[in-house]
Amino acid sequence: MNLRYKSTTAIGLALAILSSPVLAGMEDARAFLDAEIGDLSVLDRSSQEAEMQWLIDAAKPYAGMEINVVSETIGTHEYESKVLAPAFEAITGIKITHDLIGEGDVVEKLQTQMQTGQNIYDAYVNDSDLIGTHWRYQQVRNLTDWMVGEGAAVTSPTLDLEDFIGLSFTTGPDDKLYQLPTQQFANLYWFRYDWFTDPTFKAEFLEKYGYDLGVPVNWSAYEDIAEFFTGKEIDGRTVYGNMDYGKKDPSLGWRFTDAWMSMAGMGDVGEPNGLPVDEWGIRVNENSQAVGSCVARGGATNSPAAVYAIEKYTEWLHAYSPPSAAGMVFGEAGPVPAQGAIAQQMFWYTAFTADMVKEGIPVMNDDGTPKWRMAPSPHGAYWEEGMKVGYQDAGSWTLMESTPVDRAQAAWLYAQFVTSKTVDLRKSHVGLTFIRESTINHESFTERSNKLGGLVEFYRSPARIQWSPTGTNVPDYPKLAQLWWQNIGDASSGAKSAQEALDSLCAEQEKVLARIERAGVQGDLGPLLNDESDADFWLSQPGSPKAKLANEREEPQTIDYDELIQSWK
Repeated sequence: MNLRYKSTTAIGLALAILSSPVLAGMEDARAFLDAEIGDLSVLDRSSQEAEMQWLIDAAKPYAGMEINVVSETIGTHEYESKVLAPAFEAITGIKITHDLIGEGDVVEKLQTQMQTGQNIYDAYVNDSDLIGTHWRYQQVRNLTDWMVGEGAAVTSPTLDLEDFIGLSFTTGPDDKLYQLPTQQFANLYWFRYDWFTDPTFKAEFLEKYGYDLGVPVNWSAYEDIAEFFTGKEIDGRTVYGNMDYGKKDPSLGWRFTDAWMSMAGMGDVGEPNGLPVDEWGIRVNENSQAVGSCVARGGATNSPAAVYAIEKYTEWLHAYSPPSAAGMVFGEAGPVPAQGAIAQQMFWYTAFTADMVKEGIPVMNDDGTPKWRMAPSPHGAYWEEGMKVGYQDAGSWTLMESTPVDRAQAAWLYAQFVTSKTVDLRKSHVGLTFIRESTINHESFTERSNKLGGLVEFYRSPARIQWSPTGTNVPDYPKLAQLWWQNIGDASSGAKSAQEALDSLCAEQEKVLARIERAGVQGDLGPLLNDESDADFWLSQPGSPKAKLANEREEPQTIDYDELIQSWK
């Protein structure tokens, strides 16, 4: 039997196409299931084959087509590109080129396609942070209508949307689904559990600060812990109590639009995002129209809470982080905690989990369990109950209106293949970026949970709903996001004070909002800026923007990690 799919490594993480032209069929599907999926599926074998047979039949009109899709470069998408795309080609006869590029480049390509109508890619894995953009511009296919219209014949009967955990992030205020999640990860607090439970360190900390060393609940405790560990010599290495990055680079913007301000308490109460003021400091009216970013228009981007957030970031970056951190970008800083000299990190993405559990690295025990754990990030002095407490990335399949129908249909088949119940459990064990409830609750993750530092417990807990991506207040993510890294970079480098940098940022955001308003390109959903008022007027109103606190240092509070995990269960 001459199969076009075969495993090229002992662990089945690479595929090869052995003959051409490709003649798709169940033989290839069975070979894929044998070599790559095995027992790692929430479906039994007969249900897997039924799902693959539907795919084979649905793909017949598109056999021989060459489809181009794109995503950012993370482990989950590398698996899709290198393993699942060749398998899909072998099974369906549709050739998939799945490009891996930087996140900023993905947004740039998508923005270019929006502006020119040129079909650059047939599908994008595009963060749900753009949901406000997609809903307002209506340049992506809303999947709700697509799945019962032009995409009906290529929409799997076993897609099971109710099984996806992130659809609230990809649904517009019109209750239409605009994107289909293919990976999710949160930013959480990361810490060295072995050091935090060390009796000597616990006694020293209690004597110095008067309370127990544990998971910090608020920023005051985080600051004390950062001070306590910075400069200690542990295992022959100088330790730092904080890790971050500060280079003036697009990734610096994500670090703040990805909920740092909401963690400080800048926005309003609300899930998945604060209303009427969100974590970008943008205020909307009752019609979801953006009405301001600066305090003078009711926004909060330059409010006292936002200034506090930036000041704490810069203070901790320079006082408690490795000296090299200020010159790093996101990708450079991410692997540093795994090197063994970082005590804690408040803003740590669970997408790094797979790299944190590799055998033989300094933060792993000999028995394969981690020396570290993850927990909810502490919140700042302006935070209040009911606010989001962190960010959750939801990279999601997005079909542009400018993509020809047949190409969008073929790409939609691929998107469903890589998110299917047949495939998702195996993919999740590789990338550890969960999208389905059935995957999270599978017994294989119960068995593996003690080696993942709290990841499984977090995603099984109801607490996860307090972590969410950028919401619908942001009317044009590509235009507005680029303003953040440039202005925050001025504060990070010391070129401007936090207040000066944020005054500039909110003013520039409002210039963009005003241009969109004048252009009328978003119709009745576009910005409608408030008239400027005295800042005291808005600061005296309930909710955000919030007046400056007389004391921004709260009473420090920590919690025992093992008690926290029990509360999640």
